[in-house]
Amino acid sequence: MAFNDDSFIREVNDELRSDQMKGAWRRFGVYLISLAVIIVLGTAGMVFYRYWQSNRSSDMSDKFFSALTLADQKKTDEALAALDNIAKEGNGGYSALARMREASIKADKGDTAGALQIFQAIAKDTDIPQTLRDFAHLRAGWLLVDNGTYEQVSAEVEDMAAPSRPHRNSAREILGVAAYRAGNFAQARQWFQSIVDDAEAGGVANRARIMLDNINASGKAPAAQG
Repeated sequence: MAFNDDSFIREVNDELRSDQMKGAWRRFGVYLISLAVIIVLGTAGMVFYRYWQSNRSSDMSDKFFSALTLADQKKTDEALAALDNIAKEGNGGYSALARMREASIKADKGDTAGALQIFQAIAKDTDIPQTLRDFAHLRAGWLLVDNGTYEQVSAEVEDMAAPSRPHRNSAREILGVAAYRAGNFAQARQWFQSIVDDAEAGGVANRARIMLDNINASGKAPAAQG
C-alpha cells in the first residue's frame, strides 16, 4: 500500500509527543495540580481578605458613628464604653479616632488627667498618622494651659512652634496664652508677635493681635523694639 512519507512521519511525531506528554503527566501531574490549587486558593484568599477588610472597616465605621451619636445625646458613659471598645478592637484609623474622641469626652466631663493621659499616649504612638499625633499634642497643650505650668505646656508643644512645622501658629498661640497666664508678658509678646509676623498665620493672627493689644494696654511688658 502506498502512503505519503510526510504524513506518516507527522503521525509518528504526534504519537511520540503524546507518549511524552503522558509520561510527563505521570511524573509531574501531581505537582502541576498542587500548583494550580495553590494559585486558586491564593487568589480566593486574597479576594476573601479584601472582602473581610472592607466589611470590617464598614462595621467599625458604623460603630464609631453610633458612639458619636451617643455622645451627642449626652449618653456619656455609654459613648465612652463604645469608644473604648473600638479603640481596643478597631483597625488603626478608627482606633485612633475613637481614642481622640474618648479623650475629648473625658475632658468635657472634667476628667483632665484621664484626657491628658490619652492625648499624650496618642502623641507618642508612632503607628498613628503624624497629623493625628500633632492634633493630640495641641489638645494636650490646651488642657495644660488651664491645668499645668508654662514648662509643661512648652514640653508638649514647643517643638511644633518651629518655622517649618505645619501647625506652628496653633502651637505658638498655646504657648503665648500659657505665658500670659503665667504672668510672663514678655514671653507672651514674643509668641504672639511671631504669629503676626507669619504670612501664613491666617485667622490665628487676628487673635494674636488682640492679645498684643492687651499686653500693650496693660503696660506690663516693654514695647517691642522696631
